Parts: sequence; structure tokens; C-alpha cells
Amino acid sequence: MPSDRNLEPYREKRQFTRTPEPYGREEAPSDKPIFVVQKHDASHLHYDFRLEVGGVLKSWAVPKGPSVDSKVKRLAMPTEDHPLDYAGFEGTIPEGNYGAGTVMVWDTGTYSNLRETKPAGRGHAAMEQAVTEGKIEVRLDGKKLKGNYALIRTGLQGKGWLLFKMKDEFDRPGYDIVVEEPDSALTGRTLNEIAGTKN
Repeated sequence: MPSDRNLEPYREKRQFTRTPEPYGREEAPSDKPIFVVQKHDASHLHYDFRLEVGGVLKSWAVPKGPSVDSKVKRLAMPTEDHPLDYAGFEGTIPEGNYGAGTVMVWDTGTYSNLRETKPAGRGHAAMEQAVTEGKIEVRLDGKKLKGNYALIRTGLQGKGWLLFKMKDEFDRPGYDIVVEEPDSALTGRTLNEIAGTKN
């Protein structure tokens, strides 16, 4: 289970009497690790790509959202770890709070670590090691995103990453999934419908 120290940056940025976001409880890792993509209409619309690793959600902000076209690479910037129960958060963060704006669960599901299946010395790595090395390869089983994806740290002072679909049977050239499938995978609501709901 993660110690509270893992979630200190997350908690320090938020006043939980003023935001409906979860404080985050210590949880044992899931039997099958989860992933979530949250569409976040903050100062700029972006998508937060999160993978369960070591009892927290490792998180990256993806300005243009994920793609299902293997020829498209998306910039992904790491953000603070989030608690596992954040994966179900859908609602509005009030003005004056960190990340103010509407949050949608755009996609959700489970994943497997592709590097764990590789032989030792040929790319084998547990998820924690893959994150540290800056080379993550996962197979997503979501409601919208399916198949193999990579997250690779680039040379932008070690801060920038690239998220992209790997070639497989779920490759959909030319299909813009964030435009074609904009609504919540959890509730079917639009951002405007979520924003109009009292939290």
C-alpha cells in the first residue's frame, strides 16, 4: 500500500473542504491494475492519463488526448500521483481551487504490463521499474482504448513523455476518437451535463 507520503503533493494542492475530489485512502493494489483517462476542462481542455502503479495512479496530462492511430504521437507531461479512488471521480472542481473545472471519466478499464512478459535482459521490467526507466508498454482493456500503448520519456529535460498507440489489431488509422467519442465512459454524460450537476 502507498504511504501518505506518496500522496502529499496531491493533498498539498487541494483544500478538501472546498473541492469534491477524494482525499484518498490507502488501498491495496487491485487484482488487475486499472487505468483511467479523465477529460479535464480546466484553464485548458486536456486529458489526464492515469495508470495504477504501486497503489497510486501515476498521471500524465495529455493536451490533445490519446489516439487510436499508431502514426500519431501525443505529448504527455507527468503530474502528481493521484489516489486510486480518483479513478471514479466525475464532477466539477469549484473556481478558486487547484485544477478548477469539470472532470469527466472519458475512459476506464484495466491494463497489463507488456514488459513483464519479456525475458530477463530483453526488456523485462515491473511497472515501477518501467516508470523509473521512462519506458512503459501496456495493453489497455478499456471501454474506448484497447490494445498496446507506449509511454516513453523524451529528452525534454526528462520531463516530457510521448504517448502513442502501438501497431496491433486495434490500430485505427485516421480515426480521431476524442472527437468521435467525446462523452463519459462512466455515465454517458457530456462535459456540459456534468458541469450542470451539483456536486
